[in-house]
Amino acid sequence: MCANQLRNKPVTVFIVDDDDVDVIGIERALKKLKIANPTIRAKDGIEALEMLRNKLIPHPFIVLLDINMPRMGGIDFLTTIRADPELSKLIVFMLTTSSADQDKVSAYEKNVAGYMVKKQVGESFLNIVDMLDHYWRVVELPSYD
Repeated sequence: MCANQLRNKPVTVFIVDDDDVDVIGIERALKKLKIANPTIRAKDGIEALEMLRNKLIPHPFIVLLDINMPRMGGIDFLTTIRADPELSKLIVFMLTTSSADQDKVSAYEKNVAGYMVKKQVGESFLNIVDMLDHYWRVVELPSYD
């Protein structure tokens, strides 16, 4: 796929989060800001890995990752993908309720693109989604096809 075709392709938002309310909040914020990018969801790191390894997420995409999830949490998911040559370069943003410094340090040590705390669904949450919209419109995402 050439750069122009990739640039015109919508960026898929791959949400890895077990909290239904948070996922609904993300989808509502996207809709409220008139952002029509497709979304795909996994409920934990294990499901996300299966989807990624089976190439079920269309490129280009970014990952919005929660930290606290059953089976495999966000930090373990990051550790796994960063050790996998096929997945190591994924663009991952932490979007979590945890404001613990140790979680921030652990995430940035694993090369997250950003760490954002979901304080509440409201204006600050809309600002996070708006920032992500600007990010994928400006930043050149690679083609992994």
